[in-house]
Amino acid sequence: MRPVLRAILCLGAMVLALNAPARAAEPAGPMIEVVLQGEKIEGLPLDWNPIAVHLLGRDGRLWQFGVDQVSEYRETSAHFRPYSPSEFRAVLLRELGHGYEVSGTAHYLIAHPRGQREKWAERFEDLYRSFVHYFSVRGFKLNAPLFPLVGIVCASHADFARYAATQGSVSSGVQGYYDLKSNRISLYDMGGGADSAHWRKNAAVLIHEATHQIAFNTGVNSRYCPPPTWVVEGLAMLFEAPGIYDPRSYTRPAERVNQGRLEVFRRIVLPRHRPELLSAIVASDRLFRIHPGAAYAEAWAFTFFLAESEPRKYVRYLKRAAARSPFHAYTASERAADFTAVFGDDWRMLEARFLRFMAGVK
Repeated sequence: MRPVLRAILCLGAMVLALNAPARAAEPAGPMIEVVLQGEKIEGLPLDWNPIAVHLLGRDGRLWQFGVDQVSEYRETSAHFRPYSPSEFRAVLLRELGHGYEVSGTAHYLIAHPRGQREKWAERFEDLYRSFVHYFSVRGFKLNAPLFPLVGIVCASHADFARYAATQGSVSSGVQGYYDLKSNRISLYDMGGGADSAHWRKNAAVLIHEATHQIAFNTGVNSRYCPPPTWVVEGLAMLFEAPGIYDPRSYTRPAERVNQGRLEVFRRIVLPRHRPELLSAIVASDRLFRIHPGAAYAEAWAFTFFLAESEPRKYVRYLKRAAARSPFHAYTASERAADFTAVFGDDWRMLEARFLRFMAGVK
């Protein structure tokens, strides 16, 4: 066995002994530096096998690489240390270059065009406070993020496209995204004043992607074993409604409804609804691949139904899904079992309650 392989596997065994799945948000163990194809990466090995290693970088990035790709290895500290805010700020400024500055808030580091702190910083922080409040009153005690939450606000669509290209493949037409591996939100300034259509679109993108990021960093969702797509996207679309993300300002029941998703649900999903659709979207992500419009509408409607009609059970289900062992495939049978353990397995009755509830949504 190669010395590098033996050393990483021994460290992996130590880390796994120190980190039960329930403590995945607070990793402990020795910090290592590896060299992959000439690039130095420093972080904590979270999981391993003779073929691959999962490593958490000091900036919160998740790395997966083959053991045979490691050309050098050394232990750098007996304890994992995330970047300090000043170290992280320097990393972001080196990546983005001239024309950007990084603003810090209680939970974020936001890189944005110079002079735009007032436009962006508190908007991120307001969303964080709203998310925490929503789950706290429903009995979900959230974890504090291990890392500052990073938001990248590019000055233009061209800058956004260039930045996204350095991070991996991003579909054309995307206006912003949360990347599970890097743990960052990226979007661009569409321009316009506070009441303009462009700014409203910017706000919608920010709300959706920030919800993803906060959920994956506070224990609502697990970055190490992500839940089904309907759970992830349903929650983000739930928070797009003003009565959810800002309940103090928007108090009418209708303002808790995502009107755009409701319209699509009624137009293309409801006419052909059947009990099998619920069990299928719980157990598989296939609908998101073959009919994304219907899948997103169904995910929002089903999430809204569960969150509004059975909030305690909804929270219990989220906790159950988030507590799964890291870096193991979440099979269809396991997904179905986790759901039915909380909500029962009478899909026909569940659909009848769901459709009766949705018929009264305005």
